[in-house]
Order: sequence, then C-alpha cells, then structure tokens
Amino acid sequence: MTIAFIFPGQGSQAPGMGKALHDAFGAAREVFQEVDEALGEKLSKLIFEGPADELTLTTNTQPALMAVSLAAMRALEREFGVAPSKAAFVAGHSLGEYSALASVGALTVSDAAKLLRTRGDAMQAAVPVGAGAMAALIGKVDVDVAEEIAKEGSAAGVVVVANDNNAGNVVISGDKAGVDAALAAAKAKGVRAIPLAVSAPFHSPLMQPAADVMAGALAAAEIATLAVPLVANVTAQPVHEPSVIRRLLVEQVTGRVRWRESVEWMAQGGGVTRFVEVGAGKQLAGMVKRNAPDAEALSLNEPADLEAFAKTV
Repeated sequence: MTIAFIFPGQGSQAPGMGKALHDAFGAAREVFQEVDEALGEKLSKLIFEGPADELTLTTNTQPALMAVSLAAMRALEREFGVAPSKAAFVAGHSLGEYSALASVGALTVSDAAKLLRTRGDAMQAAVPVGAGAMAALIGKVDVDVAEEIAKEGSAAGVVVVANDNNAGNVVISGDKAGVDAALAAAKAKGVRAIPLAVSAPFHSPLMQPAADVMAGALAAAEIATLAVPLVANVTAQPVHEPSVIRRLLVEQVTGRVRWRESVEWMAQGGGVTRFVEVGAGKQLAGMVKRNAPDAEALSLNEPADLEAFAKTV
C-alpha cells in the first residue's frame, strides 16, 4: 500500500470546519493557536463560527483551509502515531500546496499562514472586483475541448484553462469578456458551463501582479528540504528542492493547476494506491475516484476519520 496525502484548496471551506478536531485533540488546538498568533487575529473564531461570507473572502479562506489541514495532520501524527513520512508523496490543490509543504516540514505553520494571507490579499488586489471571471465546464469535456473553448473565447478577451481537475470538470479563468465569450462557445459545443462565484480570475495571466508579490514573499521565506516529495501543480511531477519549489509556487499563481495529471502520475508513475485527503471537505477524494478509479480515496475531516485511518496504516 503506497499512500499520498493530498490537501484541499479554495471551495472546500465551511464554517465549523476543524472544530471537532480542535475540541478533541491538543495537537490540533496548537495549530489553530499558531495560526492565530502568526496573523495577529482570531482566525480560528471565524473558522469555527463564520459568518460564511467572511470566511469565503480569499484573504481568510487560504490560511483557514491550511489551518484545518495541518490541525488534522498534526493530530494524526501526535495522537495516533501516523507520521507524514508514511506517504510516498504529498500534493495540494492550489493553496493546498502550502498545506502539503507545511505537513512535511518544508514550511512552518506560522510561515505558511503568513504566506497564504499575503497570497490571498495579493490575488484579490490583482484585478478589480467584477473585472474577472471563472467558469466550470462540466460533463462531456476534457482539457483538449476546454482549450478549444478558451481559444474561441480569447478573441474577445483573456481566457485560459485554469484547473484541469478531471475529465468532466475543467475550469476556465480570465477577464469577464473573454469568459463570457467562452461560455457562448461552450454552449455552441453542447458543453455545460457554470459561472463560478469567485472574487478574482485565479490561475490566469491576470494574476501576474500577485505572482510578483509572491516572488518577493517567497524569496524571503525559509523553505526546508522536504521529507517527502511534493507533486507540483504546474508540472504534475515530484519535486523536493527548495529552490525549485520556490519558483513553482510563484508560477502556480498564474499557471494551470494540473490536478488530473498529478493524480494520474501518482497512481501510475508513483505507484500510489491510497489517496488520503486531509482537512476540510471531500472534493479531492471525488476527483481521485475519477482520475485513478483503481486507487482508494478517503477524506479525513473528523476525529473518528483519523482514528479509523490510523488503524489501517
């Protein structure tokens, strides 16, 4: 049995996430306290109590999801003896890469929280609210079809494939004119397209100002050598050198999240038979089942999930 720990990104958040972990495990409480102290505010109160619209703000969502993932990971290690080194690989969806890096000691929880606050603020500031858009292409669509749709939309503005999640779930991103034109192109091809309620056009060239901010922030951050390789979003390949990771985290702000390819590589090239989503929600486990149907996929959200998983490792 070869394990990969995977960490969720934006969209998995919900008020109350991580509260049961906080209440059950001292190790989890430590993580929430570290994040609160790093940011100089009680983010944990917002995580546990909401309101949802404030938690969904990018500046809050990014460190909040990391906090929940790391609380679960630390509890798994301290309370149940399952170390991150049990995994052959780690990976995270977009902001989840920071959770993955912190889980294997490349970043401290405090530094991950600060970097994600900076990342969230920079992404929100990069494009005026309402100027950008994202949409999910659902159903009979793969990345090749999505690229055709984006190319047609690009005649009217900026639009690119942002997230290749799995066949039947590809996200496009860009300015409003480009995405609107792509939506029309999708309809003409019989592809279902759903505009997403997001505050900025993530993983598109319009995020270059945010990438520039993160280049400076990451240059000043300490990144240790990874205990377990990270399968990176922008390459769908394993990396462990801090200098390479630093560069890829900057490229990730404007680059495509190659999640389908990452999971396929881990299952086929890396021999992973068990994908373990750590933190909030179950979105990644669902994607794994579509990308690697022969592998096991499970989510660790609650104390009972951690206990049950630990008995099988």
